[in-house]
Amino acid sequence: MPYLEETYDVAVVGAGHAGCEAALACARLGLETILFTISVDSIALMPCNPNVGGSSKGHLVRELDALGGEMGKNIDKTFIQSKMLNESKGPAVHSLRAQADKQSYTAKMRQTLENTNCLTIRQAEITDIITEDGRLTGVKTFSGAVYHVKAAVLCTGTYLKARCIYGEVSNPTGPGGLQAANYLTDSLKSHGIEMFRFKTGTPARVDKRSIDFSKMEEQFGDRRVVPFSFSTDADSIQKEQVSCWLTYTNEKTHQIIRDNLDRSPLFSGAIEGTGPRYCPSIEDKVVKFPDKNRHQVFVEPEGLYTNEMYLGGMSSSLPEDVQYAMYRTVPGLEHVKIVRNAYAIEYDCINSLELTPSLEFKKIKGLFSGGQFNGSSGYEEAAVQGFMAGVNAAMEIRGKEPVILDRSQAYIGVLIDDLVTKENHEPYRMMTSRAEYRLLLRQDNADLRLRKIGYEIGLVSEEDYHYILWKENRIEEEIKRLSQTNVGTGRAVQDFLLKHNSTLLKSGTTMAELVKRPELDYFMLTELDYNRPALPEDVKTQVNINIKYEGYINRQKQQVAQFKKLESKKIPADFDYSKVSSLRKEAIQKLNRQKPISIGQASRISGVSPADISVLLVYLEQLRHSKRT
Repeated sequence: MPYLEETYDVAVVGAGHAGCEAALACARLGLETILFTISVDSIALMPCNPNVGGSSKGHLVRELDALGGEMGKNIDKTFIQSKMLNESKGPAVHSLRAQADKQSYTAKMRQTLENTNCLTIRQAEITDIITEDGRLTGVKTFSGAVYHVKAAVLCTGTYLKARCIYGEVSNPTGPGGLQAANYLTDSLKSHGIEMFRFKTGTPARVDKRSIDFSKMEEQFGDRRVVPFSFSTDADSIQKEQVSCWLTYTNEKTHQIIRDNLDRSPLFSGAIEGTGPRYCPSIEDKVVKFPDKNRHQVFVEPEGLYTNEMYLGGMSSSLPEDVQYAMYRTVPGLEHVKIVRNAYAIEYDCINSLELTPSLEFKKIKGLFSGGQFNGSSGYEEAAVQGFMAGVNAAMEIRGKEPVILDRSQAYIGVLIDDLVTKENHEPYRMMTSRAEYRLLLRQDNADLRLRKIGYEIGLVSEEDYHYILWKENRIEEEIKRLSQTNVGTGRAVQDFLLKHNSTLLKSGTTMAELVKRPELDYFMLTELDYNRPALPEDVKTQVNINIKYEGYINRQKQQVAQFKKLESKKIPADFDYSKVSSLRKEAIQKLNRQKPISIGQASRISGVSPADISVLLVYLEQLRHSKRT
């Protein structure tokens, strides 16, 4: 019986946030791309929280946008509330977070995909990868159809052998009751790929009409919305926003949970997968933090055209009757009606140490991977991985060097380096604390850091590229001008300082020195700065931050210089560490398995000590010297 055979440049498996970015990147680079999804209706689905961004995650979205990705543009089109988090703290941890209209988000992303040249969407389940001599040559569907491709990107999310669980109920489906993908795991295992079993979860969705909002604290969006995308005109997205609400669990809630822990699959052993440490279920919180007498519950709308509300902070896998009982102890939810039960979901994912820093499988040339399938959690982490995997699949086909961002360039670099270098035995979540150089990697300067790279890849327009060159120049010129603009001790100056509770001047200074004062900033000094040029807000922001934090920024730049030295010391791909006699056995095993591309990456591998790195440096230097002579 003959089967369908088709030929494309790239196959992307899965159309979640990772798959959408991978497919768009490949197609926009001119490669004939086919995007497979189990259901076309689940494209860019938000099966869990109805938002994009948040602490550190907002950084990822803005970096993705600076490189030429789509998520930032899509949330700007579909948000219903937006807020800049952590504004009371320093700029390194400021982070955008927006509530999405979930249906609109999916619809707009699908519209973008369907109208992108070189991109075909296909509803089908991929069951097998096809290889020849260690190189990917195609993928096969459940129907037996074969698609011959030069590269593929796996973005299967939480669908592989997925199982949704609450109480005694175990349902073999993907998120939201969608069909699971039950065959690809076995194909990957047959090719020697190591798989893990991870778990995540989601809270109940409830009927808005059954909520008493008068017992909750109303949470508003920002008065002036900052867009996620650097290409979005800020004036075009200012609109009336929808409120979110805050309430709290209490001791009665916690007692109901404690009384029913024996019925929780998390504690009964019914759940095998490892869950996310930094996004625990409510039963996890109650057990692990017995001293806490309450936990926050964020009540968030799922969209403008639905009454479903998301109960953030109360993920659970407790039985249905217990869910009703515990939710109804929360102020404002006493008469709540559940639309969709909370549940845990187990799924197969890979050991991310199987990947190189370009997100290509070490064992299969031409096969790349992105998203929760790599052992991460979150839409934003998924999207940036999908984008980088798609870009590097395109680079592989074109015979070009892969695009690899290091830890000093982007949060994306930190995320991917952690995944492919460190042993991750639980879903990985991005946090600002993971970035060593976070004062340099701010969300406000993502375009300055990454636009040029996006342009070199081919995904940023000439117009955006030239704007960045202009912006850099204007920032530099304005900082120079302020450093050379003298301020005397005249009455107007002293009155200004007195008004702002700032120390009076005993002698002249510069405008830049005044900006550095904690109680002052660049914006406040407008009334003293008579020759100030007209500049866009984004330029003014950069001028203010760069002057105010100059000392700290310079210190981090010195740290980056040291980091770059180790990153620049490359290690041959076929290097055999067992030849280095002074290395410890554990280090030899770890290094031979992970094959780091540089001394810097080697130094971050768990089980490789500073002493091992010193030995390795000496050996490699002797090796280079012997080759020269």
